[in-house]
Amino acid sequence: MVSSSSSALAEALAAQVVVLDGGLSNQLEAAGHDLSDALWSARLLAERPEAVVEAHLAYFRAGADMATTASYQATFEGFARRGIGRAEAGRLLVLSVELAREAVRRARGEGIGRPLWVAASAGPYGAMLADGSEYRGRYGLSVAELERFHRPRLEVLAGAAPDVLALETVPDTDEAAALLRAVRGLGVPAWLSYTVDGDRTRAGQPLEEAFALVADADEVIAVGVNCCAPEDAYHAIETAARVTGKPVVVYPNSGESWDAGARAWDGHPTFAAEAAGSWRDAGARLIGGCCRVGPGTIASIARTLSRPR
Repeated sequence: MVSSSSSALAEALAAQVVVLDGGLSNQLEAAGHDLSDALWSARLLAERPEAVVEAHLAYFRAGADMATTASYQATFEGFARRGIGRAEAGRLLVLSVELAREAVRRARGEGIGRPLWVAASAGPYGAMLADGSEYRGRYGLSVAELERFHRPRLEVLAGAAPDVLALETVPDTDEAAALLRAVRGLGVPAWLSYTVDGDRTRAGQPLEEAFALVADADEVIAVGVNCCAPEDAYHAIETAARVTGKPVVVYPNSGESWDAGARAWDGHPTFAAEAAGSWRDAGARLIGGCCRVGPGTIASIARTLSRPR
């Protein structure tokens, strides 16, 4: 049993493309905030919540229909390392959804009348480790252990009533299986997006195999990829649509690569907003950007998708 927001969002995906936001961290950094610690943007939930609202609002103003919360790296374990107890960590997780809802309210006040949605981000186990292992997977944990890690945080996020849970940057099929078990019975729909390298997950499994896990999961209303090279998006969209029959979600990085040791980005952007049209035609229904993709590119995506086919 899922909430009415599930039906509303599912109906929207059947009729239109939903424009996602871009990277929350790069928008916060562009506003002058230092994110150079293990909690990344989640640190600002406690220290600068107004900055999070403003970052969400920048994307709504650019044409995004969805705000993705600052909870990607927000976990009970990660907060505990900073001396933040379980009750306060739970409050901050709920706050991440409330801040996105506040951005929706302000967007309405500015005259933005199109449907706006909130996705509660749940990053992979590797995001909590903050060592780049979300780009490798294979943590040495069982599916049951990963489920026990994810379920408490997902329960809290679901209790805050987002429109959808974003199970994102999933590097391998073990973690996908754990997440699919962890979202059962929460009453909130989810999307699941892998991070990929070519035609395989980051851990090396074929995408056909990875997407097949999700095909019969009723809680999952969309499946796809994020935090990958833009060049890998089209094949993944085609594969996800063919294997699952579900709407596809796609939001690649800028095309630069993350050096976890140096905590810096290398390379040059290759993201072309014009590709959003071909992604839509291949089956994508939620389209945006991930790391290093800012409001300007999201505005270009929104314009591209508004043109007649």
